[in-house]
Amino acid sequence: MPSLKDLRNRIASVKATRKITKAMQMVAAAKLRRAQEAATAARPYAERMDRLLANLNQRANKSNAPRLLVGTGKDDVQLLIVMTAERGLCGGFNANIAKLARQDAQRLLAAGKTVKILCVGRKGADNLRRAYGRQIIDRVDLRGHKQIGFDVATSIANKVLGMFEAGEFDVATLYFSEFKSVITQKPTALQLIPAKLPEGAAGASEAQAIYEYEPGENEILGELLPRNIASQIFRGLLENAASEQGARMSAMDSATRNAGEMIDKLTLRYNRQRQANITKELIEIISGAEAL
Repeated sequence: MPSLKDLRNRIASVKATRKITKAMQMVAAAKLRRAQEAATAARPYAERMDRLLANLNQRANKSNAPRLLVGTGKDDVQLLIVMTAERGLCGGFNANIAKLARQDAQRLLAAGKTVKILCVGRKGADNLRRAYGRQIIDRVDLRGHKQIGFDVATSIANKVLGMFEAGEFDVATLYFSEFKSVITQKPTALQLIPAKLPEGAAGASEAQAIYEYEPGENEILGELLPRNIASQIFRGLLENAASEQGARMSAMDSATRNAGEMIDKLTLRYNRQRQANITKELIEIISGAEAL
């Protein structure tokens, strides 16, 4: 049974932990608003880009269309771009993204495909290293960037495009967490190469006006497709940033409440043991006095 001193030390320790988790919750709440606004603002651009590519895809000549649109004609080598956070203490945010990527990697390997993994963020590499350490070909460190800008997405996109031009993979899939709300973040897999147009986009574009493009559909696609990859990666980074802060806010709120409950239980236990010690001492004094 712990002594009164041990209980006091433990209560003080839990109180200090509660202060830390409360502070982290407030910081995450402050960062969440900016991150959520940035993620929400990026969605219309990405959706409009998808509709434009769908329109161009309908009118383009498939015989000489860019490889980023039609692919290499095979899917033997798969590149998984797993984007997670650099820090932990955000609930199941990092683990859920890594779990989705791990399931797809397992399915692809079982089908006889070659899997390569590009990790963006330290936690994704940590989660996947034990099972798929040999498949991890590189890791992009985000710790040096105070804010996630389009230049970060462009550098990642250039790395992916360089690997594709070198023939190092056939299909590239992006993994990130789509922000729904503070308590809900949805792990998402988005195929980048070859470009996978959203369902219904082509049908919706048929009812719109017919545009004439100059210089030509294939030439425009050749310029837009690399930018679309950078845009989708940028959107994934922004969604991840908002999801990370939302998950951290929820996790720290839960930790703060759990610490409060633990303090109440330890305080009650401390008071009971202290009262028992006082009662025991009184009994000893009374017994001693009666013995005299």
